[in-house]
Amino acid sequence: MTTIRRERRQGPSVLRGSMVPESTHDQRLLDRRGPTDWLHMDPWRVLRIQSEFVEGFGALAELPPAVTVFGSSRTDPDSKEYELGVRLGRSLAEAGFAVITGGGPGVMEAANKGALESGGVSVGLGIELPHEQHMNEYVDLGVEFRYFFVRKTMFVKYSSGFVTLPGGFGTLDELFEALTLVQTRKVTSFPVILMGIEFWTPLIDWIRTSLVSSGKVSPEDVDLIRLTDDPDEAVEIIAGADRPQAGTARREEAARRHTVADAQ
Repeated sequence: MTTIRRERRQGPSVLRGSMVPESTHDQRLLDRRGPTDWLHMDPWRVLRIQSEFVEGFGALAELPPAVTVFGSSRTDPDSKEYELGVRLGRSLAEAGFAVITGGGPGVMEAANKGALESGGVSVGLGIELPHEQHMNEYVDLGVEFRYFFVRKTMFVKYSSGFVTLPGGFGTLDELFEALTLVQTRKVTSFPVILMGIEFWTPLIDWIRTSLVSSGKVSPEDVDLIRLTDDPDEAVEIIAGADRPQAGTARREEAARRHTVADAQ
């Protein structure tokens, strides 16, 4: 009988059995308890963090326009949500978008599967977790991260928008971080779409009745969220928002070329 040993990914490394540490890099970075040797270790952690940014930028820089899909890792492959994820991945790929997920099971696997089966680029950005989850088999390009904040930067930097299917705390974390970036104009031309109207409607109602009514957010902030159950509509929203941004980039490149020509 084969013994299944514990396994954990740490960046480019895979650790098994007794080599698996009891805590993750994120936990050790954020934990202020214990001996003061962290004072001497933190400067070295900066180099490791820097290397993760460099590796991520290098791996993802040549991606075509991409969309990040979030959702629960606990979604059953036989569920309607999984089917919706596959349809979404397929629609995005057919529209020429790469599909980026967290690389895990559930909704992430579904979106990667739809993209791969439609001939699109399927990307997974994994993360070191206490309870290991493997990169799903439908990922063409997988990148492993130790630190959540580095991984989150990659999701935003290389995406033309986020599509969020039903999920738990991790999904909500990514959703509200994206909304904060859009609300504060840290990112522009960046749609945030919720798929699963029945699941998300109570949250939208709470935002309106609690946050808006108490002045915590403005009424127009609710309009930052788009709600649909139609993958093709989601793709249309993202493609429509991405066109002005692409047009601006082309104009800037043309202006740069004219400047160089005039200088010569």
